[in-house]
Amino acid sequence: MITSKIIANGIVRAVTILVISCLVLYFLYQIQTAILYVVISLILCLIASPIFRFLHVRLKMSNTVATVFTLLLFLSLLVGFILLFVPLIISQASNLSLLDTDSLQSQFMTIEKNIENYFSLNSIDFQELLKESNLSSKINFNYFTNFINSILNLIAGFGMGLASVFFITFFFMKDQLIFKEKAKLILPDENEDKILNSVEKINKLLTRYFIGLLIQLTAVFILYLIVLLIFNSENAFIIAFLCALLNIIPYIGPIVATILAAILTLIGGIGSDFRTEVLPTTIYVVIGFLLVQVIDNNISSPIIFSKSVKSHPLEIFLVILISGITFGVFGMIIAIPIYTMLKVVLKEFFPNNKIVSVLTENI
Repeated sequence: MITSKIIANGIVRAVTILVISCLVLYFLYQIQTAILYVVISLILCLIASPIFRFLHVRLKMSNTVATVFTLLLFLSLLVGFILLFVPLIISQASNLSLLDTDSLQSQFMTIEKNIENYFSLNSIDFQELLKESNLSSKINFNYFTNFINSILNLIAGFGMGLASVFFITFFFMKDQLIFKEKAKLILPDENEDKILNSVEKINKLLTRYFIGLLIQLTAVFILYLIVLLIFNSENAFIIAFLCALLNIIPYIGPIVATILAAILTLIGGIGSDFRTEVLPTTIYVVIGFLLVQVIDNNISSPIIFSKSVKSHPLEIFLVILISGITFGVFGMIIAIPIYTMLKVVLKEFFPNNKIVSVLTENI
């Protein structure tokens, strides 16, 4: 029989759970930066795992020495990257005019005028159409300055973040065996083997995935760079890098990269003849980027998705689509790693389920 005391206790328990949940979520929100550092460190550990194993197993280095050498390699690559890009960014900043709002607006108006003259749109009264739409006044060019200020603020905290990530990564790699032993003491005995097996499989699959993704981005960057160099596009190195980086976002990233390349090519061509130089170069660059994406979609992506995480391309597409609709761009980025982890856990704990067995038959 349900009494008022039982109901009251149930309400108190529910309220208590709700309050505790809110406090936990608030606490996680407050330490989101630390969580980000830990996630980045875990990703670095996955990428560095083959290097660490080679040094530790093949060259018989101790955990500490192998970890130090691995992190020094990452640090060297980072320093080389900075030394390579900083001079280029500084020398090309005036051309890109990212920090000069007035110059950027002036360049936009120049491009607008060139398009009007080139296509001879007098028959539809292009100028009157622009006046009615008042397009130039609706574009707030201060957004570009605010965006750059945000990047500068991010760079300001880069040193602290870098030190934190490398510190966490060092102990994750060096003491990974200790962490596994401690985990065994915490995990429930009846599920200990299943959990440890899941962690091991997830580690292997995600290591292959992130290494494959790194190789894919490098290949796309090289192809983009070749396209831009063929057509003598200004700021080729920076544009290729930014566009390749956007490939982290599945499906949408390459489209945004093509649009970005077209815009930056137009801006970089200010001062040259629009009809004979700037517009043809921009069209050729767009065509070249589309060809790169065809190569990537038919070679690189299937290898990463099918071979690395052992999932069918259509399966991956649906997962990314659903994640994008539900969680936006961030959901698209983390969709494949999260889905892979979920498949491994389901296979380990529910191997006899028909749906699970079909989805995880290759794992």
